[in-house]
Amino acid sequence: MSEHDQADRGPAGETGAVEFEVVPVRTGLLRMRASERQRANGQQRPAWPGNAMNSRRWRLRRRPALRRPLTVIGLAILGGWLLLIVLGGLIAPADPNAQDFTRFEPPSSEHWFGTDGLGRDVLSRVILGARVTIPLAVLLVVMALAIGATAGAVAGYASGAVDGVIMRISDLVFAFPPIILAMAVVASLGPGLRNAVLAIVVVAWPSYARVVRSLVLTFRSRDFVAASRLLGASNRRALAVDVMPNVYGPVLVLATLELGNALLLLSGLSFLGLGARPPSPEWGAMVADGARTFDRWWIGMFPGLAILSVVVGFNFLGDSLRDALDPRTSRAIGSRAVGAPSR
Repeated sequence: MSEHDQADRGPAGETGAVEFEVVPVRTGLLRMRASERQRANGQQRPAWPGNAMNSRRWRLRRRPALRRPLTVIGLAILGGWLLLIVLGGLIAPADPNAQDFTRFEPPSSEHWFGTDGLGRDVLSRVILGARVTIPLAVLLVVMALAIGATAGAVAGYASGAVDGVIMRISDLVFAFPPIILAMAVVASLGPGLRNAVLAIVVVAWPSYARVVRSLVLTFRSRDFVAASRLLGASNRRALAVDVMPNVYGPVLVLATLELGNALLLLSGLSFLGLGARPPSPEWGAMVADGARTFDRWWIGMFPGLAILSVVVGFNFLGDSLRDALDPRTSRAIGSRAVGAPSR
């Protein structure tokens, strides 16, 4: 049997009138040309008997990753903090900066998290501190992702001198411990949340650049990219349409996992006095206040638990996204769900 006959034969042995081609995932240009050719000929792709089963297994493969206990816990934690960010002003029992209560009052029915050395309600400061710490962590990850992904894509696709310059800059950043380099950048710019965010962006972007570069190098040499170039696609179109869609999954997982590290770095700079300035209710600065009075354990413990819960939530969500987007992991989970042996 010739290769042309094998291409025209479906999984169940039926012979169709349409020539089927092996089209990789996310090859927009090739798929568009194939569909246009079929529409011009007035043909429709016949329904294979295996399509329904494959579609069912695809759905079952994704569902277990989203129903795992860690996924549910992570989404519940992050959903709770998102609710506090939106409704914090209505939920907080007092003004976070109001010094209207007794100093160093331990947790009680009136003040669930106690009060600090200035008579401020710790619960109110923790709730409204979520509006400061979490959005800034998300912002700096988005900024680092945008810079790193752009630099890595250009380095991986252009190669040559451009690749060498970008990777040597990232090697220079990797040569320093992240917290030390961030402290140096903040010290040169001056303390404050804005400068702390910029410092962490400087520290964080090389990780995304290296991951994106390696993925672009992998997909750049694939046959579907070469075919797209032969069909007339420019370098920019081939990179944006054929290569980058295959990079989004791993980069999204990395960004989700890096949210926890970004929050820790931001809180660490505030703990050292290089981030939030008083009286801003930032979690790292609140932990620093508690470190000055160890005998009043509640001042630093509750902001620390808030940091812990958010970091754990982001890590759980990142692991779940990895399991859902990684074909090998999701295939193993889906096979166990449908009762088939994993390969």
